[in-house]
Amino acid sequence: MRRFLKIAALNPKLTPHSLRHTHTSLLSQAGVGLPQIMERLGHKDEDTTTKNVYLHVTKEMKKRLPKSSKN
Repeated sequence: MRRFLKIAALNPKLTPHSLRHTHTSLLSQAGVGLPQIMERLGHKDEDTTTKNVYLHVTKEMKKRLPKSSKN
């Protein structure tokens, strides 16, 4: 893993788990639906994907939110 992170010029402290979180958020940002994301991650419970662990709001997603929702 360290070798690949170095080749890609990424933070050497990244883990497979942190890349999984990023992947999930980028899928959402790209407009992939929640059912497809859940299937890809192997999640059965929607809350695991959305509220508890994986789906984080990216800067790009915040730009698209109405002003009243950004806080």
